[in-house]
Amino acid sequence: MSEYILEMTGITKEFPGVRALDNVTFSVKRGEIHALVGENGAGKSTLMKVLSGVYPAGTYDGKIIIDEEEKRFKSIKESERAGVAIIYQELALVKQLSITENICLGDEIAANGVIDWDESFVKAGKVLKQVGLYVNQSFPISYLGVGEQQLVAIAKALSKDARILVLDEPTAALSGGEAEKLLEILKKLRADGVTCIYISHRLKEVFEIADRITILRDGKTVATRERKELDENKLISLMVGRELTNVYPRKPHTAGDVVFEVKDWTVYDPDINKTIADVSFKLRKGEILGMAGLVGAGRTELAMSLFRFWGRHVSGRLFLEGKEISPRDAGDAIGFGISLASEDRKRYGLVLAEDIKRNISLASLKKIASHAVVNENEEIKSAEKYSAELRIKAPSIEQAAENLSGGNQQKVVLAKWLMTTPKVLILDEPTRGIDVGAKVEIYNIINELVDRGVGIIVISSELSEVLGICDRILVMHEGKFTGELKVEEATQEKIMYYATGGK
Repeated sequence: MSEYILEMTGITKEFPGVRALDNVTFSVKRGEIHALVGENGAGKSTLMKVLSGVYPAGTYDGKIIIDEEEKRFKSIKESERAGVAIIYQELALVKQLSITENICLGDEIAANGVIDWDESFVKAGKVLKQVGLYVNQSFPISYLGVGEQQLVAIAKALSKDARILVLDEPTAALSGGEAEKLLEILKKLRADGVTCIYISHRLKEVFEIADRITILRDGKTVATRERKELDENKLISLMVGRELTNVYPRKPHTAGDVVFEVKDWTVYDPDINKTIADVSFKLRKGEILGMAGLVGAGRTELAMSLFRFWGRHVSGRLFLEGKEISPRDAGDAIGFGISLASEDRKRYGLVLAEDIKRNISLASLKKIASHAVVNENEEIKSAEKYSAELRIKAPSIEQAAENLSGGNQQKVVLAKWLMTTPKVLILDEPTRGIDVGAKVEIYNIINELVDRGVGIIVISSELSEVLGICDRILVMHEGKFTGELKVEEATQEKIMYYATGGK
């Protein structure tokens, strides 16, 4: 028996005008955790869609061999029957259904059209135990946190007798503790003989969990190495094709006058629970103000409430360049000069089916429209200007946003807000799900905006990012700021001290 459970050879996949995969070779040993890394647009997701049958046989060149037998999958079902299961970053779970129903969905245990719920509960219970999740199986998925939902998705894959488990950015939306638990579960599954393909931009996780690492760049296989043969700098160099000597390109900033001030800001959620409690802070022109804290601390809720996009019974006062403002909604906030790049760019930042041009102009239609008619020439000129300025990689501004890499999608979001000429720009998780090369480009864009005098708030769960690019850091715990640190005195330990309430 071959030591390889999966061999993909000569995989070439083309789209109109683009060769996404160019003679890719990828081999995975039985019972290993094999990391697949590369910049956004390197071909990782395309390769996995070939493996999973999303792109059926005949739409690509090359061979897929599983257990020494060539496979030509015509559908996702055929791939699943061969033991392949892929868990995407956006979990394919139905939140209104119970945990058991989600696990059995599509593979129901039934006779004569009647589901056997007793057997379904037993089946679901076995795989939930395998992933270490002990919850009431009757609960709707919506009752669970994101980390627990991730475990349900893995349990669902195991219920289909998956032998090759593919996880695409599984920890992107998880807290540090949830991510650590997931990695421990994957190590346990490896010990049980499950083979795992792990796709992540979080290189520390890759080095913690992977046995071997394959690097893709520009649709080609660059190398496959044992983990011990690489360090983070070597891996980054292979990913981007050049050495990155400074992942966090810090520039000296001279903060100016206060551009934005928040006083006694209190916000309730839709269930009338106090989420933000009497928060006050100041932001200066040309300053990058970081906001750190654990998941659930209230950072995103604060950002959305300041943008007037979320919250009930909001009280407090806002001042922009010394004048009090009272925006009633997001449109008002934009008009005053406040912009928010949401942490969920696909849901709140972009209209995925629309092209780059339309996405960039979306928040600035008043500038380029007259009597409700958009001036298309102005729209094109503006889109081309910001696409060039932010170095958006796409065949043209007519490219649909859904077909862009994560890094380029984020640049489109930034371009949209740049077109509004903001005085205050709030960036919530600005580099989530983005490769290291694209991160550096985003950081450079942030530095350029600061040089223009824009006041920037960066909310991030990556402490290294907060420490690497911010001038000052506010730490939040349970809806309040519990600490303020200048970057010169800040450490991860100090941030975590305040993030846990100063305990």
